[in-house]
Amino acid sequence: EVQLVESGGGLVQAGGSLRLSCAASGFNFDDYSIAWFRQAPGKEREGVSSIRNGDGTTYYVDSVKGRFTISSDNAKNTVYLQMNSLKPEDTAVYYCAATYTDYVPRFRWKYDYWGQGTQVTVSS
Repeated sequence: EVQLVESGGGLVQAGGSLRLSCAASGFNFDDYSIAWFRQAPGKEREGVSSIRNGDGTTYYVDSVKGRFTISSDNAKNTVYLQMNSLKPEDTAVYYCAATYTDYVPRFRWKYDYWGQGTQVTVSS
């Protein structure tokens, strides 16, 4: 059974940092791409960043480039999202998602498996 479990969310002041973790199980980690999406109240779920575990190829949405870093620890089957210089507009529920693929999908409909999400709140 595929499972994705997010952790690391919380409340932080603007300019602060958080590191999210996505612990994966039930599939061959190296063959999958894992992404972080976020959804703010009243808004659509948007892709933030993704990584192809097999070769480390990454993608970032423009609004987080230079502030967020995605990485994977294949030994731990875990993907991280280091978020620095956080802004109030980064406030959302953050979800990790996984799909079996050889590239780095950007869109939510490309992903088959989802975690339950973790809340990130950035105060001004």
